[in-house]
Amino acid sequence: MSLRAPLARKNMAESKQTPDANTGIPEYEYIDVNTKPFHVGSFRDEWLARLRPEDFSFQQEDEETFEANFAAEMGLGADTMAELKSACSIDSLRCHPEDEQLSMDDVPSNPRLKTLIQRKRKQERASSHNIHKNRHDFYADELERLTIGRPPEMGADRIPKGEVLLTINIYHPAVYEKFNFTRPCMTLLMTGSHTLTELRDAICCISDLQVCGEFSKTPDVAPDFISKDHFKSAFFFFEGVFYNDMRFPECQDISITTVEWAKAHNFPQYSQAKMEDTRFVDLKVKVGFPYLYCHQGECEHIIIITDVRLFHKTDCLDKNLYPLLTHKHRSLTQKCAVCHVFIARWYTTNDQFAPSDPCLFCDQCFRILHYDTEGNKLGQFFAFPYTDRGAFN
Repeated sequence: MSLRAPLARKNMAESKQTPDANTGIPEYEYIDVNTKPFHVGSFRDEWLARLRPEDFSFQQEDEETFEANFAAEMGLGADTMAELKSACSIDSLRCHPEDEQLSMDDVPSNPRLKTLIQRKRKQERASSHNIHKNRHDFYADELERLTIGRPPEMGADRIPKGEVLLTINIYHPAVYEKFNFTRPCMTLLMTGSHTLTELRDAICCISDLQVCGEFSKTPDVAPDFISKDHFKSAFFFFEGVFYNDMRFPECQDISITTVEWAKAHNFPQYSQAKMEDTRFVDLKVKVGFPYLYCHQGECEHIIIITDVRLFHKTDCLDKNLYPLLTHKHRSLTQKCAVCHVFIARWYTTNDQFAPSDPCLFCDQCFRILHYDTEGNKLGQFFAFPYTDRGAFN
């Protein structure tokens, strides 16, 4: 319970105006699904024009000033304000005497407060199922603790006032059998000043780490490159525009085939632009609508922008921490088919020593089964380096 909630609702109600089709105000195209296209930069300018400077300022307001402004906005007298402060105080939630020291983990046996009832149920369920946080949950909690409301160490690293914050969900590529489009593999926070290449570099995909080649005769030879180093071409597709990554001499326009096919079959013409020259404030997008990120030739990810808003004083204001990862989906690791203990590092085909074809091996089991003590190859088989999809856990 807070005094700030009614004031925030009042300010938002005052800022609402009749949407104009020519402005950057997003409207629903399909209710609770996605908006109509709008320009991100125009959206920012609309809010900055309608809000007061103190509404998007990062300056922390002291308690006395806030209470005075709140009373003036709501037309409250001193007695009513004092009553509200008493009713909304956290001291009113106390369930034990003031002189009693109570641990945060101790819940009364018969709580009446609903939050304590839920907390007690959670504790009982955790104790009965022996549920413990794993390292991924601890990492997520630590990341949230270190980033929420964090100010920059240097003034030059502070996010400028009026900057746009975008929440972007990146989904698993379509080759996954489960959870293709139902849960994001990662969620990123991006600023309006970021370019699309910065989004691309922040996306973690297992196909970028694949090693090309067959290494059954030379398992100790380290590969010269991974797929990301060799196949650098990629594109984003937003609202009829292909944004190609052309930062390196090796990059190719892999969207040209689709553009020419659409032109030859009387489809609406698509345009093209460079990914590295396009910022998010330059984009025209729909919130909640699926867009495309394609790399490695045919590895396709769904990209959904779920939120566009101005930065608030409680956000992480250190621009060096952006793009900011706020969620990463855990993938199950593939264990060795022999020991069932270690994560697989090799997969083999046409292998007379393997229980299946193809078959996954950890490095130790792979070498014991397929090579003698001097490292000579035994039998006939093909061996390929395997990169587990849980590598980003």
